[in-house]
Amino acid sequence: MKKKWTLFLLFYLLFLQACQKENEPILSFQNPSNFPEPSYDFENNPITRAGFELGKKLFYDGILSRDGSVSCASCHIPSAAFTQHGHDVSHGIDDKLTLRNSMPIMNLAWQKQFFWDGGVPHLDLFAIAPIEAENEMDETLGNVLEKLRKHPEYPSLFEKAFGSKEITTDRFLDALSQFQLMAISANSKYDKYSRNEGVSLDEKELAGLQLFKQKCSACHSGELFSDFKFRNNGLVPRVFKDPETGVDTTDTGRYRITLYPENKYQFKVPSLRNIELTKPYMHDGRFRTLEDVLEHYNSGVKDSPTLDPILKQNGTIGIPLSNTEKEQLVAFLKTLTDTEFINNPLLNE
Repeated sequence: MKKKWTLFLLFYLLFLQACQKENEPILSFQNPSNFPEPSYDFENNPITRAGFELGKKLFYDGILSRDGSVSCASCHIPSAAFTQHGHDVSHGIDDKLTLRNSMPIMNLAWQKQFFWDGGVPHLDLFAIAPIEAENEMDETLGNVLEKLRKHPEYPSLFEKAFGSKEITTDRFLDALSQFQLMAISANSKYDKYSRNEGVSLDEKELAGLQLFKQKCSACHSGELFSDFKFRNNGLVPRVFKDPETGVDTTDTGRYRITLYPENKYQFKVPSLRNIELTKPYMHDGRFRTLEDVLEHYNSGVKDSPTLDPILKQNGTIGIPLSNTEKEQLVAFLKTLTDTEFINNPLLNE
């Protein structure tokens, strides 16, 4: 009898150890040495191995959409640095067009507002918008939770991650955040050069870096290569037919959220990390190449009442660039490509 109790106790201890291991930090979130401190509050949603794995499964699962055809990864593809490669604007359910080009899932722990217009103020609320948008996933959050509760695997996965099989809105969103928070891109050629890890930039790349500091870093600042503010960068507004009203309109950007006239045609400054992989460019994907983007700043900036003052200095509209300078800038921008990030097995399906 004593032997049976000893064996029972041993198995029980092993079981507790296994349960504890499921909730150990997966790789405990590590801040890259050249990055600022993240803004996300990890105390409210600590990353665990089980929580991360649950979030990853959810991210790649079409169950989040009305008919199972669209997952988060449909518009955020790892090989394209978690954007939807090749489309001007993203395609959702039934191949419906969305309003904008998808932004990358990358370094989100350092951001406080999400989407091109900043319409979502916290990462933990991020997933609700695409789930409930009729031209993205066309589902309701309530239906998603019901489908997960009836699923043969998800209740057990929620139990591993959160201690019980209860599937709630908070747990669902927290799990998705845990996966996305680990999508950290900080190992590009530039990063290794910046951290003195034995990597050098060639002459053209170094010239591009100096030009970048002079002409681009006011908006694409710091090691995240964005100040994450909302700015009008002088794009000529495109006219499109509103799917709800059928009326010709333009995308007014941040103004759609605030209704403040000073926010008209302002969009979030995107990070330039992995910019080589995230084409086409701008909120509406109008530019196909980096050269096209630089030529916009050189000759295509449109003046308007809300044009960013940085692009209107000393009587000059835009950022004058010679052909040589454009070549040097492109060479530098390509040093921001992080192949370790896009090939990371931790993040890939």
